[in-house]
Amino acid sequence: MAKTLIIVESPTKARTISRFLGNDFIVESSFGHVRDLPASQLGVDVEHDFSPKYVIPPKARPALKKLKEAVKKVTRIILATDEDREGEAIAWHLTQALDLENNKSQNTNSKQTQNSKFKIQKIERIVFHEITEGAIQDALAHPRTIDMKRVDAQQARRVLDRLVGYKLSPFLWKKVFRGLSAGRVQSVAVRLIVEREREIEKFVSQEYWTIHARVAPARDASALFDATLIKRGETVLDKFVMGTKEDAASTVHALTNAAWSVAAVEKRAVTKNPPSPFTTSTLQQDAFRRLGFSTKQTMMVAQQLYEGVDLGGGAAGLITYMRTDSLNLSEEALRAASEWIQKELGKTYALAVPRRFKTKTKGAQEAHEAIRPTDPRRTPESIKEFLDPRQFKLYDLIWRRFMATQLPQAVFDATTIDVNAVTNNQSPVIYVFRATGQVMRFDGFLKIYPIKTTDTMLPDVIPEEPLVCSDVRPEEHHTQPPPRFTEATLVKILEANGIGRPSTYAPIISTIQDRGYVERFERKYLKPTETGLLVNDLLVAHFPKIVDLQFTARIEEEFDEIAQGEKQWKPVIQAFYAPFAVHLAEKYEEVQKVAPIEMTDEVCEKCGKPMVIKLGRFGKFLACSGFPDCKTTKRLNREPDTIGMKCPKCIEGDVIVRRTARRKIFYGCSRYPKCDFASWQNPMLPTKEKEIE
Repeated sequence: MAKTLIIVESPTKARTISRFLGNDFIVESSFGHVRDLPASQLGVDVEHDFSPKYVIPPKARPALKKLKEAVKKVTRIILATDEDREGEAIAWHLTQALDLENNKSQNTNSKQTQNSKFKIQKIERIVFHEITEGAIQDALAHPRTIDMKRVDAQQARRVLDRLVGYKLSPFLWKKVFRGLSAGRVQSVAVRLIVEREREIEKFVSQEYWTIHARVAPARDASALFDATLIKRGETVLDKFVMGTKEDAASTVHALTNAAWSVAAVEKRAVTKNPPSPFTTSTLQQDAFRRLGFSTKQTMMVAQQLYEGVDLGGGAAGLITYMRTDSLNLSEEALRAASEWIQKELGKTYALAVPRRFKTKTKGAQEAHEAIRPTDPRRTPESIKEFLDPRQFKLYDLIWRRFMATQLPQAVFDATTIDVNAVTNNQSPVIYVFRATGQVMRFDGFLKIYPIKTTDTMLPDVIPEEPLVCSDVRPEEHHTQPPPRFTEATLVKILEANGIGRPSTYAPIISTIQDRGYVERFERKYLKPTETGLLVNDLLVAHFPKIVDLQFTARIEEEFDEIAQGEKQWKPVIQAFYAPFAVHLAEKYEEVQKVAPIEMTDEVCEKCGKPMVIKLGRFGKFLACSGFPDCKTTKRLNREPDTIGMKCPKCIEGDVIVRRTARRKIFYGCSRYPKCDFASWQNPMLPTKEKEIE
């Protein structure tokens, strides 16, 4: 009996979908891409309209062979790859690799059909943003053809990235060393990290002081509260006004014997809205901040939750598609959330009308639905036994975030008290201090999705009420440099600038670390390596457009225009490549000149020739000037970077910054191996528990 073949990307997804279909369906996996540009050559014919030369990678051949056998047993083929552009491209590549055609007459003459018991009558494309029975049945009822506009957009990205990487990398080999590679979007990410690092290096901290008073109503000395100086006479103070210790001391002295009273009291209700549902970028940011997950780890676990987890009675897709920049929520999901809230939390927490959100992301595409649980009634605790710890944590986060969107605002009672302190001298000066307090009146969405808040009670006072001051104290501060990027904040700025798209954030961050351009600092922050600094400076100096944020964002917009049918992909590539090729040729001429060699006083222990300083993947090293006849190399000895702290274990040595064999930073004692103190965390920094914010 003839059957229908459904092709998806992963075996897990295939198993989950199979649960919802009858015996008339065969569900197979392509195990990802079945065709790609060749690894060992450019694979793009720049002389003939940038035609790509696709090949079947060795790792794809077993799956493709199995699919070809399956094709012989069916009359209908359904391509059910992911709903984004990459999924659309995989579907198209499958039709090419399997020699499929879109009509019966063409199939009659194909070798595939001649060897088959059945003739393929239909080739269809379906998409769904969650793997549930309802979503699958709905998709099967509404098949479509492959969207070649999306395929072309993905081809344009792949071809352009190959041209940049393949053409620029040899330039870096000539200027630096072999093995380096230049990615189009990755280079922009490195530039952001490098420029932030240099901001930090150039930053000069400034001293400033604030003045705080501890006061209480004269009628009740126990009702103490703190207030901070905000105004002196007619001068509104900012944090730089009192820039020295002397200024602060003078102010404290002037307030000796001052008369204190309430100047004004303001009470108001303050509401806090729940956050929007998760998109790819906000999920990556929150999973990093709350759970400590890397972007790569977040997407890997989210993929598992999307494709399906066995809940005892078979696999079930637990979340919607995780590569999205849409904030849309389905009506069915909103109804289910409302029902659960009314049943479990009561009518007090139920909204009269579901809360909906509008997508505001720059260059948003693939606007399907936000990331949410496929069944809001499936609470994290109810399925905890079937999930591994990471799956549970991420599902719990996604579930809570979605449910919070359908809960009321949190309400706080906020109080502001302004305090006058009038100096007791011939020319009295009024100093104004301010105290703020906040108390939660109704938790609203915070009941499900806690955010760090602090209740600060202030006493009930009235204007002109006398106060007693028990203490006036100065507090020293120093301005801080801008923080280094974390994976979360890097994703945020990439999205804000229109760099990359939901499917690219995690690969960008993984790639720049894998290539040794960026490393983790203190297990959290992203810091450029010596190689990353050098490569970035070369690209900025010689190819400024490639690492320009606005230029890169404009290319992303052009990809969007291709996907929408507003532009053809080959003219877009031509417009980029023509000036790029001319500029590249000019730069190659420049690098033919030999760069000056950095000589040292050290002599090679094998041949006696001078040693020179060279740059390798892991930074500078010593090499014999007699290369290639003599290949002697040595580590370049440097003074260790100290952090200004004695070893907490032996007390004698200094804590220094060290590196593992894989160049990972850690902190150790300078007396090693006599003292084996080592720590991944900078011991000068306080250990902080993870906060729920």
